[in-house]
Amino acid sequence: MKKLSMLFVIGLLLSCKNESAEQKGIVLWEPYNDSAEVAANADHEISRMRYKLIQSKVLDKNDVFLPLYHEVSKMTETEYEALKPLILEQDIFSIQKHIDANTLSYEKLVLFYLYRIYKYELNNETTLNTIIALNKEVVAEARKLDEQKKKGTLPEVRHPIFGMPILLKDNINTTGMKTTAGSIALMNNEVADSFIVQRLKENGALILGKVNLSEWAYFLCSGCPVGYSAVGGQTLNPYGRRIFETGGSSSGSGTSVAANYGVAAVGTETSGSILSPSSQNSVVGLKPTIGLLSRSGIVPISSTLDTPGPMTKNVVDNGILLSAMLGFDTSDSKSVREEFPGILSAGLQPEDFSVMRLGAMVPLMERDSIYKETIEALKSAGAHIVEFTPPEVDMDGFLSILNIDMRNDLPEYLKAYSNPESVKISSVADAVHFNNTDSLTRIPYGQELFEGILADSTTAEGLEEIKAKLENSGRTFFDTAMDAHNLDAILSINNYHAGYAAVAKYPALTIPMGYKSSGEPIGLTFIGKPFSEAHLLRIGKAFETSFPKRKMPKDYQ
Repeated sequence: MKKLSMLFVIGLLLSCKNESAEQKGIVLWEPYNDSAEVAANADHEISRMRYKLIQSKVLDKNDVFLPLYHEVSKMTETEYEALKPLILEQDIFSIQKHIDANTLSYEKLVLFYLYRIYKYELNNETTLNTIIALNKEVVAEARKLDEQKKKGTLPEVRHPIFGMPILLKDNINTTGMKTTAGSIALMNNEVADSFIVQRLKENGALILGKVNLSEWAYFLCSGCPVGYSAVGGQTLNPYGRRIFETGGSSSGSGTSVAANYGVAAVGTETSGSILSPSSQNSVVGLKPTIGLLSRSGIVPISSTLDTPGPMTKNVVDNGILLSAMLGFDTSDSKSVREEFPGILSAGLQPEDFSVMRLGAMVPLMERDSIYKETIEALKSAGAHIVEFTPPEVDMDGFLSILNIDMRNDLPEYLKAYSNPESVKISSVADAVHFNNTDSLTRIPYGQELFEGILADSTTAEGLEEIKAKLENSGRTFFDTAMDAHNLDAILSINNYHAGYAAVAKYPALTIPMGYKSSGEPIGLTFIGKPFSEAHLLRIGKAFETSFPKRKMPKDYQ
């Protein structure tokens, strides 16, 4: 496979620019025997990293990569290297300045990211198994923007996201690319754009492609690897392939941003699914307040707790991407009409440490040295830190919210969006049966959580009681300290308190906090009151600027 990868790179440099890969009969990728990699992880200290397989059994990467080969092959290694200082690790405003100055074009920007994707994802020694679909029209769309720019016909007022290549978690409906949620049952799920993708396109974003995820947003199997899906295979962490977990379920969103495969990515969260992969991959992730962003056209777990959110390399881009997806959606009962100003510019307006009031959890300070050092650094910077021990609250019933919501919400999604001629399931029960007919391929780690959905006997009345009780529990967990000490945010680690934030419906922002002695990334998570996203981003920007911790993964530079 290494030889094949080298031949591919040579092909990039020498290929005829007017002849497509299909016409030349080029094979960019071949399946390989991953048994040695699987065996190497058999004794991993984390049981769910004892993989059964790495590569997908059903996805042919040539189907993904061949259609754009003739475009990518136009870029040489020399051009790619010359573009690095203009693009790699740069924020959106910086990239836009290069485009305005004509030192960079929209087409070159897209080709740069595609070149990186082809360079690393077609080499089985570096692949992260993160890209599972590419927008075949993305280069042509970028070229069209360049033509409009040359003619002076671009919109005079443009959102900063304009022309920026964005990757999407593959449970978000997108025209021209199937939306699978990682499940073979949805491999032919061709759908129109979800509401947030419509908003991105209205603001001029370029959809670069789809990324892998934990199948069914990690609500299929119990104790199975995060980042695994039957469609995409096992997503791997660029900071340590098969060494560190990717986090889930927005695994591909986190790994692709970390590896600089696009300007940014969109993930989704029910409970920790943005916070976990963001912190595990040393990127900035925001789980918004429920209702700030539309969920229409996103494969659901729970209409009570689900939300999409931005995953980026820095806080500036996070506010930009969040802003580009905002909008009131009449199809989403939780969508809010009220506008919340300051999100777009939040990354340019860091909060002064002297006015910050932040809550630090004593149990975390006692168990994590990086967290404790960070708290002390914030104190030295001038932030007012209140150390507290959160109250114990009852979280019983959480799983029933997910069970009953998905049992009701998945059929509604399938009825509203899927084509019954190409998608043969219409319920969780159908999916369970579908998977059982070829369990080795479709559910190598089982489907215990899906079976639990069918077994859950919680009534509609009982579910509403659980939701109300848990929302009160989540808010009590944070508000006891926040209200008593007038705090702006509570400080956590990674997704440690994502479940409490989920049921409270509170926003959470995680930012790289450093790396463990092993090299594994760790994030500082800011949890605030509902619709405080702009404030959290301003606080986060101050932290990021004063304590810049993110480092590129060394094998992806």
